[in-house]
Amino acid sequence: MPTLDDILEHIGEFDLFQKRAFFVLCLLSASFTPIYVGIVFLGFTPEHRCFHPGIAELSSRCGWSLEEELNYTVPEHREHGESLSHQCRRYDMDWNTTGLSCTNPLENLTGYSNRSSIPLTPCQDGWVYDFSGSSIVTEFNLVCEDSWKLDLFQSCVNAGFFIGSISIGYIADRFGRKLCLLLTILVNSISGVLMAFAPSYRWMLIYRFIQGLVSKGGWLTGYILSKTEYAVGIILWKFYETQFSLNTHCYNDIFYFHIPVPDCLYCRCLPESPRWLIAQQKNDKAMKIINRIAKGNGKKLPPSLQSLNPDEEDGEKLSPSFLDLVRTPQIRKHTLILMYTWFTSSVLYQGLIMHMGIAGGNIYLDFFYSALVEFPAALILILTIDRIGRRYPWAAATLVAGSACLITAFVPDSIYWLKITAACLGRMGITMCYEMVCLVNAELYPTFLRNLGVLVCSSMCDIGGIITPFIVYRLAEVWHELPLIVFAVVGLIDGGLVLLLPETKGKTLPETIDDAENMHRYCTIYPKRNVSQTLFTKSA
Repeated sequence: MPTLDDILEHIGEFDLFQKRAFFVLCLLSASFTPIYVGIVFLGFTPEHRCFHPGIAELSSRCGWSLEEELNYTVPEHREHGESLSHQCRRYDMDWNTTGLSCTNPLENLTGYSNRSSIPLTPCQDGWVYDFSGSSIVTEFNLVCEDSWKLDLFQSCVNAGFFIGSISIGYIADRFGRKLCLLLTILVNSISGVLMAFAPSYRWMLIYRFIQGLVSKGGWLTGYILSKTEYAVGIILWKFYETQFSLNTHCYNDIFYFHIPVPDCLYCRCLPESPRWLIAQQKNDKAMKIINRIAKGNGKKLPPSLQSLNPDEEDGEKLSPSFLDLVRTPQIRKHTLILMYTWFTSSVLYQGLIMHMGIAGGNIYLDFFYSALVEFPAALILILTIDRIGRRYPWAAATLVAGSACLITAFVPDSIYWLKITAACLGRMGITMCYEMVCLVNAELYPTFLRNLGVLVCSSMCDIGGIITPFIVYRLAEVWHELPLIVFAVVGLIDGGLVLLLPETKGKTLPETIDDAENMHRYCTIYPKRNVSQTLFTKSA
């Protein structure tokens, strides 16, 4: 009796039906992009100052311009920091007093000729923001003493990523890929709409956590279901990212960041994984889907392929264990380096995006330019991974990212073009690193340990995402460029560690622990199956 691989070889492993399903699954990136990188706009903190109703009335009565109002009523920058002087403190005086002078109201009211002698008090009536749009910062006043809540907001979604990628993975294995995918899309859409109308910061945080809980797990489920055309997938992700930056420029309001992409196509266009159905002893349902794929590809199954025989596996079936990741020396080395690389990729990628939001430039153009450089990053990967290999381009990309962060930190703001160029190079480098670790992680583990290895190592990506907001926003209060120094050190260390991994270009995937342990000794390049044509086959 034929196996599933025999049937798929006849009807086409990546033909018209699979390409159409793959395109639909790529829409997941459109939904995931604003959740993953949208913090640069959601968390944008504009220039702000204390609000006082008496100042607004006095300014209206005196006919002050904005510059005159700021000069007369806002505290000057003081030695203990800008954020504590003119953004988070106001003069301790009653601006509602009648008879105030329009030319020198402070001296008229307090009798002080020196402004630095006037006592200050925290903002009590809210803030005025020099920003025509809105962000969660302006909606919920996440500034000054409450600025740490912005860090918590982004950390919360990464905590959801961490928990969801494990729990959603179990649900997908237990109840099927398609059902899991549809449920996560539905929950993500509902939580996105609710988040747009959240009445308080606490509810916003809850909906954000739910988004993280289902969005990454759903995206990973779609990735498993459609693990195909690696190059196309990379380029589509970059397209959605640049499109997102243009959308945010047109719709300068946080509401639009939460409107979900229409998901009705998923239910009709996507079949369940035939291989998962076979594993669940549902061969009849698997054959119906296979016939549907054949019809979509314009093929017809001959009578000899109308019945299905589950794949027969030789040898004893092994159950993966967490100890297998650290029991033997080479796999232990691979695990530790890959965990650090996932951590580095997340910290630098998200960190550079967040730092862009507080850099003081045009965040829309800066984000657009930095997203554009990810296209050449994808092209470089496409041209090098099967010619030069994985390890050297990977190490070079990480070293470029770390060095670019260091250069950006010390380039003065007066040479803005050089500063933004170095920042873009940093993002291009860490993008290559991110994409490379996704590819190589699965190539370094034996078959029975592959899924667990990817799951455990990639979990450090979410841990990095949890702490990154605190690195960026808190260290920037000490020195604006200090987060970049931290990123540079982390990235340069990772660039050296990557060189300790074995090259995997052209080598067969390891089947056993012995194969994985001896990968660094293989000098012969073995033929390797093209992993770009596996839709609904090996990975699903």
